[in-house]
Amino acid sequence: MVMAVLLVLAIAFAIDFAVGEPPRVIHPVVGMGRLVSFLVRRGAGYSPRVQFACGCGITLLTVAAFAVPSYFLLSYLGSTSLVAYVIVGALLLKSTFSLSELRRVALGIKGLLEKGKLNEARFGLRALVSRDAATLSRPLLVSAVVESTAESACDSFVAPLFFFLLFGVPGALAYRCVSTLDSMIGYHGEYEYLGKFPSRLDDGLSYIPARLTALLIVLAAFFSRRGGRRAWRVVLADHSRTESPNAGWPMAAAAGALDVHLEKVGQYKLGRMNQPLTPGTIGGAVKLLGIAAAVWMLVCYAIEVILLVY
Repeated sequence: MVMAVLLVLAIAFAIDFAVGEPPRVIHPVVGMGRLVSFLVRRGAGYSPRVQFACGCGITLLTVAAFAVPSYFLLSYLGSTSLVAYVIVGALLLKSTFSLSELRRVALGIKGLLEKGKLNEARFGLRALVSRDAATLSRPLLVSAVVESTAESACDSFVAPLFFFLLFGVPGALAYRCVSTLDSMIGYHGEYEYLGKFPSRLDDGLSYIPARLTALLIVLAAFFSRRGGRRAWRVVLADHSRTESPNAGWPMAAAAGALDVHLEKVGQYKLGRMNQPLTPGTIGGAVKLLGIAAAVWMLVCYAIEVILLVY
């Protein structure tokens, strides 16, 4: 069975690199979003205490709707057809991470900035961050893309595979459900009380993966000769400057590795202003992402090979 898990990993990575995201009509994460939207409309408008209880229920229902069926389906396939198990497992696992899509969006905004198309770049930024980009200058647009690339390296790649290693495909899907809930209703605002439980749960689940991602980015800086020691120093100094207990770790690592000053106006500043923020900075962040992802892939394979041997 461990050999089948290795094949699931390999095929999932291959699908991401060769094909990218599946059509929206069959994408599990899109289905998660639709289910969350349906449930949230029925939980909003009540007292804070009731909304909090509804948020707990929405989280449990969403996780159960995706993780539990995948567990029984893969258990059945594992006992009847390993080929079907590998194919279905790989497709489901691929749906929990989106490395190629993250790279595509970041480089797309880089290209728009290089052509001076700031309005188009601001519009494209909506695919990465929730902040209002209408008045962001070119350096702040670059900063937002780099920050999101670093943070999403955790949410969209390292964390899903971390939970896959622990709990298989259902674990990766469960994490993706919680992460989707956090991104949709976990912010302060209209759904503050509905989103408190999934937001705190996401913080807890992402605690180790966020720190792993920072370490992977530091290693990527060493391997690419971008200043691994500097990246580590900035991580230690600046990781706690963000409101999120986890986002500051990979973002500070990226700031240190690229030797730049990342800023979300009025909220945080990470790194030092030694190099200017240019479209090329985004390219550097994407290269770091690629190296960090390659290292994490090797780690995942190594863990599964060790399990196969022992």
